[in-house]
Amino acid sequence: MFAKRLKTKMIRPIVFGLLSFVLCPLSAHAEVPIEKPVLSEPTGIAPAYFGPNALPVIDMLDGRTSSTLDVELAGEGYIGYHNNKTVDVFARVHVPLFTRWANITLWMPVYGWYEQYNDQYGAPYNGKGSGAGDAYISTDIQILHNEWFKTEKARYIPQMTLRLGMKTASGEQFERRRHFDCPGYFFDASIGESVPLKHVELRFAGSAGFLCWQTDNGRQNDAVMYGLQAQLKHEYFSFRATWSGYVGWENYGDRPMIIQARAAGHAKGFEPYVQYQYGIKDYPFHQIRVGLVYHVNILDRFAERRRTASLKEEKPE
Repeated sequence: MFAKRLKTKMIRPIVFGLLSFVLCPLSAHAEVPIEKPVLSEPTGIAPAYFGPNALPVIDMLDGRTSSTLDVELAGEGYIGYHNNKTVDVFARVHVPLFTRWANITLWMPVYGWYEQYNDQYGAPYNGKGSGAGDAYISTDIQILHNEWFKTEKARYIPQMTLRLGMKTASGEQFERRRHFDCPGYFFDASIGESVPLKHVELRFAGSAGFLCWQTDNGRQNDAVMYGLQAQLKHEYFSFRATWSGYVGWENYGDRPMIIQARAAGHAKGFEPYVQYQYGIKDYPFHQIRVGLVYHVNILDRFAERRRTASLKEEKPE
């Protein structure tokens, strides 16, 4: 009898404990309904209130894809309008997809070091730190080119590309307002035309597109991308000037506009360059980038290997 009562006393707490473990979380979730986002309130997840690599203005294309494998490595520094300083290592790889009419590009600020005193951000942290950045990947497709038309007026047909890309959420330290803790995607079209002059090429290009990134509570920000560009290219040097940006719908620090100047040299596949960028609106940074690009004409090398292999097969033994 005593053993039976003891067994009953032991079973009851176990049963009550299991029921509590199952029912308490259910009741807790039932008491806290999911709230819909208030669309009239801006999120502040915007480039004006974060570090320079959170969501910068994406470099525009000039209406052309490329036949070369490009490997780029650079060091860049940002001086903020409010005592924000950032230094990072930037890398980019540009690969033709077995044809000059389609490319894939991968780029990111690999790692950066910063010092921030962001009183205007309302950031909970001021001081020094470091961290990795977001990765970007895009597919660039040629959709119009004058070489496709064998007419006398083909030289007047401009070149046009379509680009589809995405941003990862690999950037660190959202709580310090360094990177957005969210993915994003974009697509744009660029169109360009070259004017051949004596010893140089003068080219003008424009672009327009759409950019989207997640903000909070199931909400996203949608933006219109735009850009204009002028290039002057010689055999041994080139100069490029760009005005570009994007316009978010919140209108709260999400409409960055920049101007950018880039000077480069060209010698035996190497392209050393220096670039300066100034934030006109909603991007409170000066940027200076110094880098080197190495171009490898892998499509010609692949074609030569195929020709060599074909000749070996046709040669009689």
